[in-house]
Amino acid sequence: MRVKKVLAASLATAALFLTVSTVPANAAPSPKSYKNCTELNRVYPHGVGKKGARDRTTGKSVTNFTVNNTVYAYNDGGPKRYLREYDLDRDNDGIACEKR
Repeated sequence: MRVKKVLAASLATAALFLTVSTVPANAAPSPKSYKNCTELNRVYPHGVGKKGARDRTTGKSVTNFTVNNTVYAYNDGGPKRYLREYDLDRDNDGIACEKR
């Protein structure tokens, strides 16, 4: 009788783990190199930058960009580390395709 209870409990636990999804509802898109700023701004509306970056401008600076070092590395125009990498940070301030 005890074996049946343990077996039933382990099967119920296994069924519970199989039905639970591990992907969060607001999962971020996978990092990639975008062809131009229009494509990048569709996913990241105010641009993407590395941690600690500051907008280099004479007017009001952009502060609400997405901080993601990996996506920035794909689009910074530095030494080519990835296939089809484009330079989308033309002013080299640490933020690619910044937009207010």
